[in-house]
Amino acid sequence: MNALPLSRRTILQGGAALALTTLARPVWSAAAPALTVASRQIEVLGRAATVYGITDAAGGIGLNMAAGARLSGALRNATDDALVMHWHGQTRAPALQDRTRPGGGTLAAGAEDQHDFALTPGTHWMHSHGLSEQQLLAAPMICREDDATLPEAVIMLHDFAFRSPAEIATELGASKAHDMAAMGQQTAPADGTAPMDGMAMGDMAMPGMVHANDVAYDAFLANDRSLSDPDVIAAEPGPMRLRIINGGTATGFWITTGALEAQVVAVDGAPCQPLTGRRFPLAQGQRIDLIVTLPASGGAFPILAEVEAATARTGVILATPGAAIARLSDQGALTENLDSRLDAVLRATQGLAPRPADQMLHAALGMGPNYRWTINGAALGEAPDMTAALNSRVEIMFMNPTMMMHPMHLHGHHFQVVDLGQGRFAGPMRDTVIVAPGAMVTVA
Repeated sequence: MNALPLSRRTILQGGAALALTTLARPVWSAAAPALTVASRQIEVLGRAATVYGITDAAGGIGLNMAAGARLSGALRNATDDALVMHWHGQTRAPALQDRTRPGGGTLAAGAEDQHDFALTPGTHWMHSHGLSEQQLLAAPMICREDDATLPEAVIMLHDFAFRSPAEIATELGASKAHDMAAMGQQTAPADGTAPMDGMAMGDMAMPGMVHANDVAYDAFLANDRSLSDPDVIAAEPGPMRLRIINGGTATGFWITTGALEAQVVAVDGAPCQPLTGRRFPLAQGQRIDLIVTLPASGGAFPILAEVEAATARTGVILATPGAAIARLSDQGALTENLDSRLDAVLRATQGLAPRPADQMLHAALGMGPNYRWTINGAALGEAPDMTAALNSRVEIMFMNPTMMMHPMHLHGHHFQVVDLGQGRFAGPMRDTVIVAPGAMVTVA
């Protein structure tokens, strides 16, 4: 399966992959697959839609396991497509058991990959890299923490289109190229030289030109359902934990808890010092764990995911027994673009031990013609490896002169946010970080 340029979550993996040694994959036999990827049908806006699904041995969606669990057994590809599966946030997964690592290749249709590794505690997820990502090939991958004793619910967000992934890719390569030309983003210097740092002209920040939502999606889903027919999650009065995953390919959301005050207790599966609020940014690939307390009087409480820089929204409803559930519109007020305001105030409960960096790496994000995203001027497969010594402290400075927010993900690692351009601090542990237009973010 070829990598699809429209997924901004894949840019770091393609543009600057850490070098790894290629070894043989495990080939032990398994009686039954631990996970199966297959086609399934759901209903979206009253229409049938064929999408992908990932089920465990008992038929459940994805994995939801107790503390200390392992992923042990086969991943079976029951689809007609070759897959490139990524265990997002699973830092204990061996390189040879994650095909998105360099040289990972594809899992052929009808074939199996064998896995055996301890699951990283927290709210994580699994997804493909490539065209199938646009067809909901993603699922939760939860390993509950030792202290996770509250009732909980998992909320998986998606953007959805009835059009094929190939059609979406074609639309981006054509229409967005035209749009950028009108903005001067494909104009070469008069002397014929290449643009600075390999980036297209016009990439530098221009007031009022920030953009998002380049794909015209037909619907936005929470647990496979739109807000016109939402997932109603049975709840009891008292505290409960919400594990919210943004599995969207090209959509950022604002998570809004409405009448319920929420405490952030983890981001990207990593615990943080509790922070109270009612509205939180969630970029593609990011996760947020919230604790909300339903009142003793009970009721129905929407948990909304509002599309950034748009009016569209999706969500679920937490409902106590007998609660009246009102119909909600899938349109709300116009929202702003996502930014780093949450990371600026979050603090990890267990951050990295203070020490100087042994190495600083720089990743300048850019955009060229035909929706061609780059790191340091190179697109997927073109960039030399970024290399680092094992056990060294490495910092990566992401610089975003483009006019689109980028959620930057580093495979196989959690990192600590240490600089947002306003001085050093010991921020949250993450594996996916928002880099806003015109902004700089440094992670260690």
